[in-house]
Parts: sequence; C-alpha cells; structure tokens
Amino acid sequence: MLELPEAVTLEHQFRDTLVGKTIARAVAGAAPHGFAFYAGEPETYGALLAHRTITGAASRGGMPEIWAGDVRVCFTDGVNVRYLAPGDARPAKHQLLLDFDDGSAVCCTVAMYGGLWAFPAGQFDNPYYRVAGEKPSPLSDAFDRAYFASLADEAGGRASAKAFLATQQRIPGLGNGVLQDILWRSHVHPKRRLETLAADDLAALYASVRTTLADMTAAGGRATEKDLYGDPGGYAPVLSRLTDGLPCPACGTPIVHLAYLGGRVYVCAGCQPLP
Repeated sequence: MLELPEAVTLEHQFRDTLVGKTIARAVAGAAPHGFAFYAGEPETYGALLAHRTITGAASRGGMPEIWAGDVRVCFTDGVNVRYLAPGDARPAKHQLLLDFDDGSAVCCTVAMYGGLWAFPAGQFDNPYYRVAGEKPSPLSDAFDRAYFASLADEAGGRASAKAFLATQQRIPGLGNGVLQDILWRSHVHPKRRLETLAADDLAALYASVRTTLADMTAAGGRATEKDLYGDPGGYAPVLSRLTDGLPCPACGTPIVHLAYLGGRVYVCAGCQPLP
C-alpha cells in the first residue's frame, strides 16, 4: 500500500518521466470496480484531462499527485500506478489510463480499494486530501519535537503506540506498513500505551519516526512495494509479512504477527516488550 516513502518516490519519478508529456486520451472506469473512488463521475475524466501537458508533481502524505496544468490527478493507497513505455501493451483491465502523445502511458489499477481523483486545483474538498496538505511532513524541519509532543498530547495517554502514530491521520502517510520498523527501532510495542512511555522513550520514538521514514524514502520505498516502473523499493523492512517467523536480526527472538486495531502488526517480543 502507498505510504509516505512510496508517495515521495512516485513524486520524483513523475517529475523525471512524465513532465512535458501531453495527455492524448484519458479513460476512467473502463473496468468497473466497486471500491475505486473518483472525484465526480469517471465519465468526465476524458474531457477534463485530454490535451493537458504534465507540468509537475507533488506528494501529500501518502498520496502522490500529478499536475496537468491547473488539474490535479491524485492517487491514494491501494492504487497501483505503472508507467508503460511506447510500444508496451495496455492491460485489458484498468481503472484509469492516461495515454500520452508520444505513445507512452500511465496505467492505474485498484486491487482492494483506492482513490483516483482528478479535479481542478482548489476544487476538491476531500478531508483526507485537505489534511494531508495542511500537516507537516515527517521529512520536513517543521516536524520537530514540539510538534510531535503536541500530537502525543492530542492522542492522550491511554492511546497505544499504534493508535497514536497510524490512526486519525495524525501523521499523513504514516500507516500500518511503515509503522512496524518505526516501533521496532524505538523498542516500543504497538500495544504499549503512551502513558507508560518515559521521556527517553518518547524521544526515541520521535527519532525513529524521522530516521526510519528518511531511510525508507532515500531507498526509493520499501521492498514490499513497487514503484512507477514496477520495481520494488530498496528498503528491506525488518518487520513485515516477508520476515514473519524469522529470527529478529538484533536479538534472535522469532518475529510474530498479531491482529490489532483492524490490521496485522509484526513484533519482536525481545526488542519490544510490554511492561
């Protein structure tokens, strides 16, 4: 699923690969999907996007965005965005296809659920999109210790570490995927309540948010996810579905998974004890 490191990676790849190309044709909803969400009706995307030139890109939390002049095309987690070079075959099924005038294309598919939002800039009042643009990125200087402390205060002492970091869109782009290594590096169990964390624990958690996300982003995203060209990212998570049951590289304790807060979390009981 797209989270902050993958969104930033796609932003850079959009700029490197798509800027200057002109959309010859846009097709949305060709393969109906009950959990593919559009901004307005997909039938309007053709007229909205055709003949527009790609002028830039951005990322808002975990949502990468293409700029086609004064129109934005934004993707949420759950959307697979792939570049097709001139001559590459188009998949038979897709939820959004942008054909460019040089024969290349961007093809988007949704597996479980995802947003493929195309809209005039400034005319989309989705709360997730708005909040993601308003809050500071953990990769920015504005995401400092004081700001992090204010988020912890907002969550409240009885909130768990997972609930604090990965729910309520407190930190847009920080979801259940990147959460695992953030908590492992700071030696905090996902179920541990904030009220049990000492000042040093909170400092370690803040530092891990910053450094783990920076490392994932610098590596082009996580190895469990794929980029614009279909290649996996360069960051190999310590805790993920791929390491479930393997010994922790730090202490040798087997990594286990738990169902918690609507998703699966991975834990090393040796490095992340519950008090």
